[in-house]
Amino acid sequence: MASAPDRREAQAGSRMSAADRKVLAGTMVGTTIEWYDFFIFAQAAGLVFASLYFGPLEGESPGLAQLVAWATIGISFFFRPLGAVIAGRLGDRIGRKAMLVFTLVLMGSATALIGLLPTYAQIGVWAPILLMLLRILQGFSAGGEWGGAALMAVEHAPVGKRGFWGAYPQIGVPVGMILATLVLFLLRSSMSPEAFMAWGWRIPFLLSVVLIVVGYFIRSAVAESPVFRRMIERKRDTATPLRSLLRTNKREVILAAVIFIGNNAAGYLVIAFLSSYAQKSLGMPAAPVLLATLLASFGWLIFTLYGGILSDRIGRVRTFQLGYALIFVWMIPMFMLIDTRSIWAYGIAIFVLTIGLGLSYGPMSAMYAEMFPANVRYSGIGIGYALGAILGGAFAPLIAQALLGSTGWSGSIGLYIMGLCVISFIGVSLVKEPSGAPLEADEKSADAVPAARH
Repeated sequence: MASAPDRREAQAGSRMSAADRKVLAGTMVGTTIEWYDFFIFAQAAGLVFASLYFGPLEGESPGLAQLVAWATIGISFFFRPLGAVIAGRLGDRIGRKAMLVFTLVLMGSATALIGLLPTYAQIGVWAPILLMLLRILQGFSAGGEWGGAALMAVEHAPVGKRGFWGAYPQIGVPVGMILATLVLFLLRSSMSPEAFMAWGWRIPFLLSVVLIVVGYFIRSAVAESPVFRRMIERKRDTATPLRSLLRTNKREVILAAVIFIGNNAAGYLVIAFLSSYAQKSLGMPAAPVLLATLLASFGWLIFTLYGGILSDRIGRVRTFQLGYALIFVWMIPMFMLIDTRSIWAYGIAIFVLTIGLGLSYGPMSAMYAEMFPANVRYSGIGIGYALGAILGGAFAPLIAQALLGSTGWSGSIGLYIMGLCVISFIGVSLVKEPSGAPLEADEKSADAVPAARH
């Protein structure tokens, strides 16, 4: 009887089966919910948290409350590596599937509790403390979420379509953003600013409960990764995957982190900063800004999926390089367009940015999975991704706000992102093209796959 990888390679050119579609839906729905929760928090940090939870700081220094509100986004990133270590250790020993369900429920529960959290005016200093604790739980769960979803997709994939399959957990980012932005758009356009500030902002957080239930049932029906099953059958588990990872694959962890920095920082401009900048600094109306962001999110979805497909054709490294080059050259023109205060220019500016974002994010699942051996793969990609997020997007909105305040020129933010893109471009250029690399120790390298020869 043919082995699971053999069957997968035989099916590489065939249509997806019902089980295949279930796997892809399971990886996408979980990351969609995770990122919906993150985007809701990021938007709230830009619009309401400063006054509701950090209001007293404004009396000490103008703008300080907003800076601290942005900082709450970054705090959780420091706990992503912890989540990646714990989920990676368990995921490399007991399976990818169990950790996916656990991280999904943890993230959704923390988000729903934020929607019930009293404000500073109601319970004093406990309000910002509890807000930050719940944000830390979000970060912990996100640290373990992405690695498991990426591996479930890539380890199920036919070897010649790993980029395409691996793009499904990646498009959870724009899909989550679409859901979050759509909810916010409907709320902002259907109620007064006073009502939104008083109670309306809580609704998106509470809706997370519905998404948790849907995601739980979808993910529970997904089969365990065939690569992990075969590894366990052959008793190739690692008792201490973290120690083994740091002993044998430290370079890959560092490169994975560096590769992600530029994309994550630029992505968090779209996720959190630009919408707030357009409304608060440029005086643009909320509903059109959110609608433009919503439309740009569809671009992000399309180009992320295409980035995965393209990486199967020309290689992961070249696709990443192309994406980072596009982000680099667009940064200054983007801010010039946004500063015209035209909603059409704003929409075009962030839509074009999503081209580079998609090309430098879509191939990530496949590339990272191909960089690590199976017994430390969950730990390796999770920790690399988490460290890249700390160095990239964790404080990108805060740094952007500080640069804007100190220079008065939005282009300074563009220069900051351009510098990070150069670092990530160099990092990905140091990776030997991994397309088609074996995912199991006894699996033959897929040299026949065109992308693997680049």
